[in-house]
Amino acid sequence: MDQHQLELARERSKTVTSFYNQSAIDAAAEKPSVRLTPTTMLYSGRSQDGSHLLKSARYLHHELPVRIAHRIKGFRSLPFIIGCNPTILHVHELYIRAFQKLSEFPPIKDQEEEARYCQLVRQLLDDHKDVVTLLAEGLRECRRHIQDERLIRLFLDKTLTSRLGIRMLATHHLALHEDKPDFVGIICTRLSPKKIIEKWVDFARRLCEHKYGNAPQVRVNGHVAARFPFIPMPLDYILPELLKNAMRATMESHLDTPYNVPDIVITIANNDIDLIIRISDRGGGIPHDLVERVTDYHFTTAESSAQDPRLCGLFSNMVDMSNSGQSGPMHGFGFGLPTSRAYAEYLGGSLCLQSLQGIGTDVYLRLRHIDGREESFRI
Repeated sequence: MDQHQLELARERSKTVTSFYNQSAIDAAAEKPSVRLTPTTMLYSGRSQDGSHLLKSARYLHHELPVRIAHRIKGFRSLPFIIGCNPTILHVHELYIRAFQKLSEFPPIKDQEEEARYCQLVRQLLDDHKDVVTLLAEGLRECRRHIQDERLIRLFLDKTLTSRLGIRMLATHHLALHEDKPDFVGIICTRLSPKKIIEKWVDFARRLCEHKYGNAPQVRVNGHVAARFPFIPMPLDYILPELLKNAMRATMESHLDTPYNVPDIVITIANNDIDLIIRISDRGGGIPHDLVERVTDYHFTTAESSAQDPRLCGLFSNMVDMSNSGQSGPMHGFGFGLPTSRAYAEYLGGSLCLQSLQGIGTDVYLRLRHIDGREESFRI
């Protein structure tokens, strides 16, 4: 090990170990996480005397340190040179601090302690809001040192889906305090896919108009009247990504006729097992040699946008924008599609692309029902 690596190692151990008790994390990382079905969350989400809030807080009090310890273990198993990257190190430290704060919180005995716990959870959600962007930046910075891409992809899939699970559980608990019609926590008891699609179509069209001066019209067909219990949160991450990609491709392939561009067509298919949303654009499709790689994370030199401008055009977002609102967590860095794929798979579904080179792309988002005929996913 050369002098530079020794200094890095010293820096890494100094920065990281000053924050925590190693054995507490090791002990927590040995415990399995207890994943809940949305149905359990739905039916245990109400009580007259507020006891459901204490029960939910106690579950989080036990569960969150375990899940965070699993992720810290993931950071520790990264290749040495990547784990030393200052941005990756910063995220690693965020997790360690979160573990420390959560595991030091006393047992929750009454509503007063539960209210204090909610404050802590709110603060941690805020502290961690930029984690996806930071991980993308960190991996970009040390992409020359990435030798085993599969290992990094597995690390990212696990870290990002675990983060989604934690955020869903934490946000659900906070939302149980609100009395919102048609909602129990984060679960909407009669979600309309059409309404949520239209919300994000408006958002993506505004971005597109800002960037290109115009935006494609979007038609929604299929089971437009469908309503069922579902969690909007993952759709709030995935839909803006898919719509921004479709709009960008459409505008970029019609630069000569920006005020005469083909519509994007969205089809909703609802059955007793899952919900399928197909987004069809006429944006020219994806080149043959890139189609296999579109749902991979793009951080390596060969795939960096400087080397292949087509990747930049296809996968980065329309403007260095949208840190506003729900769609912030996936902006930029070619992380939008792979993160959406990982989220869909975590929720018992899938994200697939069919490219009609020279014509356009069909994206199929499939998500399993929470009250369907087959067993639901667990969070």
